[in-house]
Amino acid sequence: MLVVVALVVAGCSPTTKHQSSVQTTAGSAATSAPDASSAPDADLERFYSQRLEWEDCDAGECATAVVPVDYADPGGETTSLALARSRASGDRIGSLLLNPGGPGGSGLDFLASARDTVSDDVQERYDLVGFDPRGVQHSEPAIACYDGPQMDELTAFDADYSTPEGVQAAIDRYADFSQACLERTGPLLGHVDTVSAARDLDVLRAALGDDRLHYLGYSYGTQLGATYAALFPGNVGRLVLDGAIDPTLTPEQSALEQAVGFENALRAYVTDCQAGASCPLGGGVDDGMQQVRRLLDRARSAPLDTGDDDRPLTQALAFTGIAVTLYSESYWSYLTSGLRAAIQDDDGSVLLTLSDAYYNRSSDGTYSANQTEAFWSIGCADGRPTADPDEMAAEAERIVAAAPTVGSLFTYGGVLCAQWAVPEVGGLDNYSATGAAPILVVGTTNDPATPYEQAVALTSILDSGVLLTYEGEGHTAYGRSNDCVTENVDAYLLDGEVPAEGTRC
Repeated sequence: MLVVVALVVAGCSPTTKHQSSVQTTAGSAATSAPDASSAPDADLERFYSQRLEWEDCDAGECATAVVPVDYADPGGETTSLALARSRASGDRIGSLLLNPGGPGGSGLDFLASARDTVSDDVQERYDLVGFDPRGVQHSEPAIACYDGPQMDELTAFDADYSTPEGVQAAIDRYADFSQACLERTGPLLGHVDTVSAARDLDVLRAALGDDRLHYLGYSYGTQLGATYAALFPGNVGRLVLDGAIDPTLTPEQSALEQAVGFENALRAYVTDCQAGASCPLGGGVDDGMQQVRRLLDRARSAPLDTGDDDRPLTQALAFTGIAVTLYSESYWSYLTSGLRAAIQDDDGSVLLTLSDAYYNRSSDGTYSANQTEAFWSIGCADGRPTADPDEMAAEAERIVAAAPTVGSLFTYGGVLCAQWAVPEVGGLDNYSATGAAPILVVGTTNDPATPYEQAVALTSILDSGVLLTYEGEGHTAYGRSNDCVTENVDAYLLDGEVPAEGTRC
């Protein structure tokens, strides 16, 4: 089973996405002219001083911002970022920019969900602004690679890493994918890295007329926010980084921690399932974990029938269907249904439906979002695991030893970027953000996708980081956990008050 399937799941917020249109026709209300002196370089002044034209749209109000494709060449090609806004209902503090995770999650589509999860008190004081980072969904150009049938084949792919030929076949498959991305996306593909996206955030801050950036980022959004803080510490306002990623981890370290995170989350599910009356997993917890492993192995050797002759349930699809339900205990009942059908009736249709929901695959075979293409493209821009077969094999042994049920699904991650069509850009050498105002980091103790240890680490890395701990299951906390988390995050966003050291909810 291929690690990249697991990593797509691991990076993203589980929040439901809502489709909306972006309209930016002339004659709409414009923001007040921002202070162009906030541009860090005179060559960037035209971007920092741009006026956003807002139009009514399905998401609320929509606009488009323009940024350079390459910040080293601000006079060169440009790319457009899509934004949607819900205005503050009361005495306005400023804009609160939203990122739901990914990389590849659409902030514009997330805005509708944010209205239900961000507290009314915060919405009274802030304009909620969802934005699509460069290359994502409604921004133009959006990363595009394969058509629907090609994506079906790729997401169902079970690689064979037992031979050098199998490893090379996987490398070749993703090399073809990346070449398609380059051909369909163009030069932007080489500039979708997180550092460039963080620089875009500062342009958005200025274009929105804010002296400081106020920001709520989930999952990968914490990496984007931490990168912004490191680049522009003096412009940090109130940053909430929920479901934190440690940006200093190597790809291999991240794969190991995520494997353990999903193993622990699955164990929590099995424990809960077996306490009920209709759990398809018999025996003790260890027995239940082994039954899940046997199902994954069976889906690999003999994919399960799904009612669609062209789309049997492979191991890759089965794991995605399982993993996506581990983002929140509220999804566990779906996993029980999927496991019952697969284990008792050899029916993979429920797990396939769950996998399709994650990948935004519609019943007509099209994909309604470019989340997967963006995830892989941004990931390969930011950092690349080793593709040396011997090193990947040794790393696979360590991961499987630490996470025996799902660990194999997090191995051989180097095949994805080994022959990527554009060079690696990389991240930053230092994420301390010295001089920044206090930054609130939120971690969930049994978060499968961004393990709690990473929230602890990011808090230590940031000179002004303050940790808020949610003791519970699932990915991220604000808006889906308890009143304690909401009250502490709201106090920070509304009044700048950080929780006392060691606060646990």
